[in-house]
Amino acid sequence: MRPLIRGAVEIEETGRGLLPHRLPRWARRQIPDRFMVQTSAESAGVRLAFRTAADTLELDVQARRIAADADTPLPPSVYELTEDGEVAAAAAVPVGSRFVFTFERPEGEIVPGPDATARFTGLARGAERDLELWLPYHDAVELLELRADAPVTPAPDRGAVRWLHHGSSISHGYRADTTTGTWPAVAALRAGVDLTNLAFSGNAMLDPFTARTIRDTPADLITLKIGINIVCGDTMRLRAFRPAVDGFLDTVRDGHPDTPIVLVSPIWCEPVETAAGPTVQDPDRDREWSVAAGTEDDVLLGKLSLQVVRAELAAIADRRQDDDHRLHYLDGLTLYSGQDAASTPLPDNLHPGPDVQRLIGERFADRVLAELTPELQRSST
Repeated sequence: MRPLIRGAVEIEETGRGLLPHRLPRWARRQIPDRFMVQTSAESAGVRLAFRTAADTLELDVQARRIAADADTPLPPSVYELTEDGEVAAAAAVPVGSRFVFTFERPEGEIVPGPDATARFTGLARGAERDLELWLPYHDAVELLELRADAPVTPAPDRGAVRWLHHGSSISHGYRADTTTGTWPAVAALRAGVDLTNLAFSGNAMLDPFTARTIRDTPADLITLKIGINIVCGDTMRLRAFRPAVDGFLDTVRDGHPDTPIVLVSPIWCEPVETAAGPTVQDPDRDREWSVAAGTEDDVLLGKLSLQVVRAELAAIADRRQDDDHRLHYLDGLTLYSGQDAASTPLPDNLHPGPDVQRLIGERFADRVLAELTPELQRSST
């Protein structure tokens, strides 16, 4: 099964099966908290790519999802088969294990659960088909066994552009209904590119180990969506943010001296557009609703708002473009703006729902990937 796996930077042999990782082992040892341990283990963008004439496919898995407790029922995980960029079949599978975690109890506890099987039937059309089986973006998935009633071979290399993306929970897919509905997957399927999604919910923090992982990962196009986690976590001041962005870009460039890099600023998020973070939950609401705990006056003292971050990223890109002509800047408001928010609001005042995830993905495919990828197409061997 190992040759079929796409979208992972490392594959661990567990003794029972294969565990795809989106960070290498040395980087995982540097992760600073248990929340990122789980979110970086989740399968955003990870899939199996293969050719088969099978009518029936079964994938045995041991999956783990984050949960607030060990008992509350969780919705099933959705495994999807795509063909030529479109969803051809889907299977709803019960969640197995849980990673019990809250920010009030951040130690995290794994509660083991049973294995499960994603089963697809009625697939045959009388000929071999090239398929991708997408794992659920919110689960860490150990791959145990793949069975089919016809041979399964790795999908041929058609020279698709290798797109590596890094971002926050918005890019990870939080609040999307399925993996193919997360905006990077929407964009990749629409543009026909080969996605590696290194987005980590709550953890697009300009971490050096993330920069080094991107540096060492093959890619024809790199996009870096930076700022929302840093503002919402109130983890940096302007003085630290500027050199941290430069250092992150320097490290990525060490391994990709000629690769196009797109620096993407945050999409619209009303609470911290002009006020400083952190974001907190509004105690007067009976559902999740993010508000800013900082103020506009805090920004005058060096704290960060999204407006400040966008201006700084644009200035950094402009300065670096004197020596780096393959660095581009994209204003995140072109993907989702305040005007968009008025007609299609964010359900928790922070994260895009399924409709906005798809909107962002389609816009990114048409405005970025369609422009940059034709010249990067690789020759298949």
